[in-house]
Amino acid sequence: MSHTIRSLAAIAALVTLIPLLPVEVVAQVPKVVVELEGGPAWQSYNDVEIPNDGSATRFSLYDLVGAGPWPAGRLYVTWNVGERHGLRLLVAPFSLTETGVPNRDIRFVGRTYRAGQPLEATYTFNSYRLSYRYLAHSGDRTRAWVGLTAKVRDATIALRQNGISSRKDDLGFVPLLHLSGEWRFESDWRMVLDVDGLAGGPGRAIDAALKLGYELSRRWAMQAGYRMVEGGADVKAVYTFAWLHYAALSVVWTPPV
Repeated sequence: MSHTIRSLAAIAALVTLIPLLPVEVVAQVPKVVVELEGGPAWQSYNDVEIPNDGSATRFSLYDLVGAGPWPAGRLYVTWNVGERHGLRLLVAPFSLTETGVPNRDIRFVGRTYRAGQPLEATYTFNSYRLSYRYLAHSGDRTRAWVGLTAKVRDATIALRQNGISSRKDDLGFVPLLHLSGEWRFESDWRMVLDVDGLAGGPGRAIDAALKLGYELSRRWAMQAGYRMVEGGADVKAVYTFAWLHYAALSVVWTPPV
């Protein structure tokens, strides 16, 4: 995972260098942009131990329920207040419920779930964010934004087996850095990189996407690409780290305002 973090850091560094490009003309940006994204999501790992104090079992939801896929979606609404200042709201729900058969007993939130018997697992990770974005560079073909994101995490992990159940709900606030870049290599085509992320202390959170976009008209565009969401926390209350991968397809609408 350290290689992934270093790769994302390198990409983020490249985005921050875009303002140094020679062309620096503030092009007109749309007042409001709405983007609806959807597609399948897979997990490559999802490790859990709750509580993280030696009394519970560290187990893999990936081993228990598989890689997926599961449906996922999100909605962005961006309001560009001025030429350079903007706000972006994100609503990104995600949840899966699957049944697997553990190969060992699992101790989770004070309950014991037996090996060799069907075990229902629920993993929910809903993300709500508000970002402030500053248009650091706007040229003929490239744009770059930097900013800060306030994230509210609404997460649940729950197990159920033979009438026994336990769950851990986690509602919390996470501050993130925001970086975004756009390269219009043809008049109707663009490449978009978008990152919210921060790592340090007992945890990390990274949401990064690279998408290819095509403008259908003045008001409508399509985008398709890859998104990854990775992160978690290692504290006394919980140990949970997951890595999700998305095949992202989105519709972008610029309403007349």
